[in-house]
Amino acid sequence: MKRNILIILAMTAIAIEACAPKLPQTRKDDTVDNYFGTEVADPYRWLEDDASAETAAWVKAQNKVTAAYLKKLPAREKILARLKEVANYEKVGAPSHKKNGKWYFYKNDGLQNQSVLYEMDELGGEPSVFLDPNTLSDDGTVALKGTYFSHDCKYMAYVISRSGSDWEEIFVMDVENGSLLEDHIEWAKFTGASWRGNGFYYSAYDAPQGDGHEFSGKNEVHKIYYHKIGTPQSEDELYFSNPAEPLRFYQLEINEEETLAFLYEDGADVGNNLYVKDLRVEGAEFVQMTADMKNSCLPVESDGDKIYLFTNLGAPMNKIVVADVHNPSCNNWKDLIPESDCVLEGVTFVGGKIIASYLKDASTHAWLYDTDGTRIREIELPGVGSAGFSGKKDEPFCFYSYSSFTTPGTIYSYNLETGESSVYCQPKTNFDLSEFNVEQVFFESKDGTRIPMFVTHKKNVKLDGSNPVLLYGYGGFDISLTPGFSANRIPFLEAGGIYAQVNLRGGGEYGEAWHLAGTKMNKQNVFDDFISAAEWMIAHKCTSPEKIAILGGSNGGLLVGACMTQRPDLYAVAIPQVGVMDMLRYHKFTIGWNWAPDYGTSEDSEEMFKYLYGYSPLHNLKPGTKYPATLVTTADHDDRVVPAHSFKFAATLQECNDGTNPCLIRIDSKAGHGGGKPLAKVLEEQADIYAFIFKHLGM
Repeated sequence: MKRNILIILAMTAIAIEACAPKLPQTRKDDTVDNYFGTEVADPYRWLEDDASAETAAWVKAQNKVTAAYLKKLPAREKILARLKEVANYEKVGAPSHKKNGKWYFYKNDGLQNQSVLYEMDELGGEPSVFLDPNTLSDDGTVALKGTYFSHDCKYMAYVISRSGSDWEEIFVMDVENGSLLEDHIEWAKFTGASWRGNGFYYSAYDAPQGDGHEFSGKNEVHKIYYHKIGTPQSEDELYFSNPAEPLRFYQLEINEEETLAFLYEDGADVGNNLYVKDLRVEGAEFVQMTADMKNSCLPVESDGDKIYLFTNLGAPMNKIVVADVHNPSCNNWKDLIPESDCVLEGVTFVGGKIIASYLKDASTHAWLYDTDGTRIREIELPGVGSAGFSGKKDEPFCFYSYSSFTTPGTIYSYNLETGESSVYCQPKTNFDLSEFNVEQVFFESKDGTRIPMFVTHKKNVKLDGSNPVLLYGYGGFDISLTPGFSANRIPFLEAGGIYAQVNLRGGGEYGEAWHLAGTKMNKQNVFDDFISAAEWMIAHKCTSPEKIAILGGSNGGLLVGACMTQRPDLYAVAIPQVGVMDMLRYHKFTIGWNWAPDYGTSEDSEEMFKYLYGYSPLHNLKPGTKYPATLVTTADHDDRVVPAHSFKFAATLQECNDGTNPCLIRIDSKAGHGGGKPLAKVLEEQADIYAFIFKHLGM
């Protein structure tokens, strides 16, 4: 009897250790802020200092506990092995034709950390490596952000980032011989390289002060410079800056003929201002084309004096208009492709025609138009999925990429004359996707709004209320979640899981009205939509609260943080990734101020402060609450959503959690917000996340 009791006690101790590991203590201080007479404690403010030894020690201690816990999870190594298997297939991008007569495309052999840029003399010809980002670092943490050929194809500027940071560097290659020139630009950010003559324009901030806060300090006064090939950066011409408006972004774009210059200004509202200069007229000044930044306006093509614009001005579902460079203000624009009942997602000028891509219930539909706005025909796509078109305005065909939840990215060639599509490049995979079923469902949110959701699972899954569910969403910044393939989901689906992707308000799936319905004082709609999605899954016998994991990144991390604090009873697992967790102070770091048009700030008004305070994940954790098993993820070089958000949230969550479930934080090194992360790091992180989900959903 005594032996049995000891065995039971030992097993209980093991179970407790597996569920709630011993966590390091986090120091609290007495920091208090006053917002319109309301005092708000911020006891973990010291974790905002990413340059301090104390913060570094905290990160090390937290990572030690988390790594030990994840290492013990029984499914982790099997999941990682399977993730490597399903990721190991060739991925090829659509080819692009340049003025030097050559074709360029990206390819990843399978498990390469970064995709490689290839060059070939003709379509279907023998490709050769033109630029391999994998050679730029030993561990794949240098990522290629963009390539920009000069208009005569003599040079190519390429933009890189290191360790996932938003800070960018620009290098220049000689296209003919592939040699690297001495030109090197540092401390650029949110930029391309827009060529004119023997140089290019780029956007940058002043170099940081060197005090160790280059990844958290507030970025102000975005500047445009002109760099002449063969000269040092110190001699670059300051082309434009606006110190009177330090919290705005500025970019310059030159058209292919180098006859027009477009100046973009954004960051102060949900849209942008657009200015144009006629470079054919000596001494010409920029002329403002738009009235304010409440609407978006993007030039998509030019032809002589004509400027073709993609805009939502007076058209919440977007439209194409034509402007005259001699009289370019918005009052004089003429509609070319008017607004319709579906969201116009993008346009491509190719072969003397226009391809217009629309979103209908969050999937791509495309139409071919004449340049006078006459609709010719619908482009028949392979199915319900996402497609992106590319081509040149003087070629009779184009390419488009297509993917869905069960179709890896495939490149098609489209004949403009016959309307026929043919496969140009299809991946050869080592897994079978025919066993999975995808369905789009619609449900009512709390206020009765109809919300779409894509649901993917094995065809033989029985909906008896016992299935594990992974619920994913974003809901912000006019970003649409459309069907797309990810090999990372395969182990979860193969194990009988259901993947559900929700099209929340705040996104762009149904135009600007849909976006605005999830912003500022309407932000709670986004969380209500996500909560209603989980409730729908339960009501329709897909799952139960003990079997639901929720996941989202960035603004989606905010989504997960808000929903797990508002309804901790509804989920078993929460994975907030690189999330915006402190809604009272987010605008004080790097470019966080740029999110104010979507969120509002705690400084705007007492009403706005109270609204943000009411849902801010950090400020709505309650002591003694049973929170879902939580794995917070962030990275040391994330200068988009600084890791302090996740640090403070994790520390507070560990303090408030009742101890039933583990609440851990995984802090990656030499990584940032997610873009450009080497595949090896991606797979390691995904293995940790899915092993954690498997463990706590009982898979």
